[in-house]
Amino acid sequence: MNAPQSSHPAAPASLAVSSAGPADDSRIETFQLLAWKWNITAAKKATQGRTPVARIEPRDWAGMLRVIVINTEHAARVDMSEPLIVAPVPNGGMLIIDGWHRLYKALATDVEELRAVVLTAEEEHACRMHGGAKGDGYIR
Repeated sequence: MNAPQSSHPAAPASLAVSSAGPADDSRIETFQLLAWKWNITAAKKATQGRTPVARIEPRDWAGMLRVIVINTEHAARVDMSEPLIVAPVPNGGMLIIDGWHRLYKALATDVEELRAVVLTAEEEHACRMHGGAKGDGYIR
């Protein structure tokens, strides 16, 4: 798969990282952006069966890929029919917390729109592991 066109250098690995546990589900999937971290396993449970009502235009989010770690081999295999998960971040607008590999693939394959489910503020807070009012996490 060809990488999306970008004039920006690759992002340092420490800015945003998505991680998934092994196939036996003994670990949770998470997404971390700076000092904020979300439990994606919990977010997926909260949105299971929910109809995606939001539409994401990948080109509008392309600049964020400068700070998101993308595994291109994983991106080549992602299920594009799975909706992204978007969360309202207190005092910060909306943020994609699940689906960055799908967004990367959408840009590489000229997909103009992706579907997304949006967490409520309460769901976002419940899924947030640290950051904001929940504390700084590993940063002291």
